[in-house]
Amino acid sequence: MNQPHPPPGGVILVRHGQTEWSHLGRHTSRTDLPLDPEGRRQAGLVREALTGRAFELVLTSPMRRARETCEISGITGLNGSVEVSNDLTEWAYGDYEGLTTAQIQDLKPGWNLWRDGCPGGETAPEVGERCDRIIARLRALGGQSAVFAHGHLLRVLAVRWVGLEAQGGGMFGLDTATLSRLRLDGERGVIQSWNCDPIRSNGLAPYDQA
Repeated sequence: MNQPHPPPGGVILVRHGQTEWSHLGRHTSRTDLPLDPEGRRQAGLVREALTGRAFELVLTSPMRRARETCEISGITGLNGSVEVSNDLTEWAYGDYEGLTTAQIQDLKPGWNLWRDGCPGGETAPEVGERCDRIIARLRALGGQSAVFAHGHLLRVLAVRWVGLEAQGGGMFGLDTATLSRLRLDGERGVIQSWNCDPIRSNGLAPYDQA
């Protein structure tokens, strides 16, 4: 028996492709790095996965690595537009910018980003406030949208979408250049798929066929 498809719409989340720092595990927020060669290759796979899909709205972080991933993907919203939103900038790591988790824990043993935040940077609830503004806009749309942003920011956005506290994003992993999908089940937010390799983009089907 064929299963009925949920109504159209929803949000595809795209984490940017690899950079030199992401490959090394260095915390990258306001440092405006480009994609490295592997990251550009990954963004090309995102393009293959999303080609032919229609989007009402496409949002991207202002950071170069996210904008490049969006540009290489070739997708746009209505009238060929892509909107840059400062609310999609990665979690501000403050004094820990550029450091690996191991280096930070040498400075502060037991440190946990999700619980402790970053001195001179942001806490999880502060990132959640930015995500809530994005979510309010996405939920007001009738059609499908796409968001190009960063690993920690998108993990917070996903858990806020389903009504959990921002700290809950620590329970989700998210690799570079992966696709995830959020949708609504009535008024309830649902994570339909998560951390999908774009080569195996059937993880997003059938709900995003447009």
